[in-house]
This record gives sequence, structure tokens and C-alpha cells, in this order.
Amino acid sequence: MKIKILLFGILKEVVGRPAETLDLAEGTRVRDVLAHYSKSADRFKHLAPSLAIAVNQEYAALDRMLQEGDEVGLLPPVSGGAPDESGDGVQIVRSRIDVDRAIAALKQPSDGAVVIFDGIVRDNTRGRRTLYLHYEAYEDMALKQMKALAAEAKSRFAVRSASIIHRLGRLEIGETSVLIVVASAHRGAAFEACRWIIDTLKKTVPIWKKEYFADGAMWADGEPFPEEIQHPGGTEGASPHPTD
Repeated sequence: MKIKILLFGILKEVVGRPAETLDLAEGTRVRDVLAHYSKSADRFKHLAPSLAIAVNQEYAALDRMLQEGDEVGLLPPVSGGAPDESGDGVQIVRSRIDVDRAIAALKQPSDGAVVIFDGIVRDNTRGRRTLYLHYEAYEDMALKQMKALAAEAKSRFAVRSASIIHRLGRLEIGETSVLIVVASAHRGAAFEACRWIIDTLKKTVPIWKKEYFADGAMWADGEPFPEEIQHPGGTEGASPHPTD
């Protein structure tokens, strides 16, 4: 059976391509795909324990059985479109984010507070001078995850609206990479929701950042995926290399 494999971030460089189609035997599971790449690239083998896997744009467990035509995304830890139907403005864009316009579009007379997180490209990282950044994403899945975050934030914190806009492509120093705007009747809920969204987005949404310096370039280190994403379905501790 034929399975489409998508590789993101540093995995593209380790494997040498962003995507390919594998012809696999019936009964192949997700862990077998990881074993396949681990055997052909030692560096992939070292990265494998930190990866999350998506099957058809949903996080999947290592023992998930694959079927003809499945799309498997191999996702390294994340660094961190059209608007959704809710009107909150969940978007992935490639042009400059108009911060003032996004804030003004969300405000309503019933709001007592609007809390904003404006993620900006800075000119240095750990003492190295940054020239610019480049963001990429598993776009369809990232947009789906961002919409889910906005919906959960509204429900969990009882805020009226939550907007998330993330930019992809090349970003210059001082430009906005991600904008989160939360509107609520009360400031406490708005602050809590905004902090929860950015912290969760940085850990779970498949978006990666490559940093370009005066003396080279590297993919930004991401935080480990939460356990429920890395090992969904209770497969904690399961090795992706059963034959090792």
C-alpha cells in the first residue's frame, strides 16, 4: 500500500527531502515508519523519541495501523489561510500582520478588556546576532489546531473572543510572527486565556522556526511535545525502534 510521508523542520534536512511516498506492506504501523527512517539515518534515530506523529492531520499513537492513502506527518518539537467561520480571525498568513487592524476588528462595546500577545522577531538569540527568521508549518493541521485552541480558550476561560494569527515565510527583525488577541468582559479571564493560548500553541501546533545568523543558520530547539500528544492512547515508554 502507498503512504504519503511529510517531513518538517530539521527532518527535511536529515532525510534530504520534504515529502515522499512509501510502498509499505499491509499491517504497517506508525512505529514501523519511524524504524524505516531510523535505519537509513543515524541522526533521525536520535531525533525519533522526541517526534510527534500525525496521521491524516490528527496526532496518532505509535501503534496506529496505517491504511492505503494515509498521510503521515513526522513532526519535530515545534518552535512555534483563511479566517475561520467563527469570525474570531484564526489565520495563517504570509504577509505582514497588521496588528492595529486585527485588534480593532475584534473589539466590541461589551468588552471590558482586550489582552494582546504580539510575538516579535528579535535581533539576537543566545548571544548570536539574528539576521532574519523563516517559519514553516504543516499548514492544514496547524490551522485546525489553532482553531481548536481558540474554541477551547473561549470555553475554558469564558472569554468572548480569541484571535490567533501566525505568519509563515521570511520575517525581518521587528516584524510580528504571531498575534493573539483575547476579548472579554473581565481582564483576569482575558489575561489567563491569552497566556494559555501562546504557551499551548508553542508546544502543540506544528509550526517550526529556522534562525539565520551572521555566522550560519539552525532550526530553533522546541519544547518536548506534551505526553498526550507524543504518546496518545497510553503508549508511554513504547520504543519507536522495536528491533533495536
